[in-house]
Amino acid sequence: MSDLREHAPASVLAADLLEWYDRNARALPWRVGPAARGRGIRPDPYRVWLSEIMLQQTTVAAVKAYYEAFTTRWPTVQALAAAEDGDVMAAWAGLGYYARARNLLKCARVVVDEHGGRFPEDHATLLTLPVVGRYTAAAIAAIVFDDPQVVVDGNVERVMARLHDEHTPLPQAKPILTDMAAALTPDDRPGCYAQAVMDLGATICTPKRPACGLCPWRRSCAAWAAGTQAELPKKAPKKRKPTRLGIVYLARRVDGAWLLERRPDKGLLGGMLGWPGSDWSEAPTPAPPIRAEWRTLSEEARHTFTHFHLRLVVKTALVPMDRSPTRGEFIELPDFSPANLPTVMRKAFDLASRG
Repeated sequence: MSDLREHAPASVLAADLLEWYDRNARALPWRVGPAARGRGIRPDPYRVWLSEIMLQQTTVAAVKAYYEAFTTRWPTVQALAAAEDGDVMAAWAGLGYYARARNLLKCARVVVDEHGGRFPEDHATLLTLPVVGRYTAAAIAAIVFDDPQVVVDGNVERVMARLHDEHTPLPQAKPILTDMAAALTPDDRPGCYAQAVMDLGATICTPKRPACGLCPWRRSCAAWAAGTQAELPKKAPKKRKPTRLGIVYLARRVDGAWLLERRPDKGLLGGMLGWPGSDWSEAPTPAPPIRAEWRTLSEEARHTFTHFHLRLVVKTALVPMDRSPTRGEFIELPDFSPANLPTVMRKAFDLASRG
């Protein structure tokens, strides 16, 4: 007798998955687990929203410490809305995709100023918040307010592609996989269901070596029956990333102060403190921020962004107390923390510290 249960109804698949989730839900700091939800404890929309913004293009493991630090320092949306921009940007340093931190503040302030500090409960109004897109609005609506919205992240796409043995490559497959996810989303416990599918993808239906023997959907999985699960989802070939070059200038005053500048709000690393430097291009123009005898380090600071690789020549100098910069300002040593720098700037600092 075959172990495959073909074409199980959506209601059966949802029930099987929710039963699995009730036993195996991940314990996450922003999550109200199924047992607590069963006792009537509701998720905090602020904490769910914050976690979803942090998790965009970042792993759960990387986010946990940042989430704990943020919610300790700014435990409510009102506290975050009242925070200084520079403090939030510094707390975000190292998490990457720094536009998210600026947008976080923008959204928090709209929630406080225009919605009385309460996140809207309906999906349509959530979509009117600054930079809250379809995924984030659907996640908040489902997880917090049990609105049966379709929540589709990378984990869900992988699960749907394998469940249906769908070979259309991503990103072209996104609308197909979203329709598949919508067909399975139940009206009963949609918040738990949304988290269950994501947990299934994160812990069982993983990108490599999926643990099909433990999967509650194995008997209905078309890819498992066909033996194609390891090759799904298909992905279109990636374009080769270009390499850009740049120069950064690390000037230290004789009293230990460092010369830093805040980058423009728009663009990469927007609003972050960093080392003054050149443009990032194929042939960057030298742009020393202060008159000094610059020493070029033998090693470059290298970093990869979403769309390009960056190689930075690192120049260092020691300058006297009476020397004034043409850009940026000196930060006194007690006020300077390398941890508050974005990753690429911290890499340059680490090289200068060793050199």
